[in-house]
Amino acid sequence: MSFLGKSLIFLGAVLILIGTLFLLGNKLSWIGKLPGDIHIQKKNFTLYFPLTTGVLLSLVLSLIFWLFARKF
Repeated sequence: MSFLGKSLIFLGAVLILIGTLFLLGNKLSWIGKLPGDIHIQKKNFTLYFPLTTGVLLSLVLSLIFWLFARKF
């Protein structure tokens, strides 16, 4: 039961972080516009591929999950 409680606390912390990001969404306008994000716009076609943003997000989430796995 201890693991379940710790998991619920972690999930709650993640939800609080996501909610905070939604509230601060307008102030974090640099997310998705980093160097390395691909944006191609033509007449009837638009391609947006946030490569750098995806890599950065992956690194941050990997670090968080690695720290969580070490702690518990």
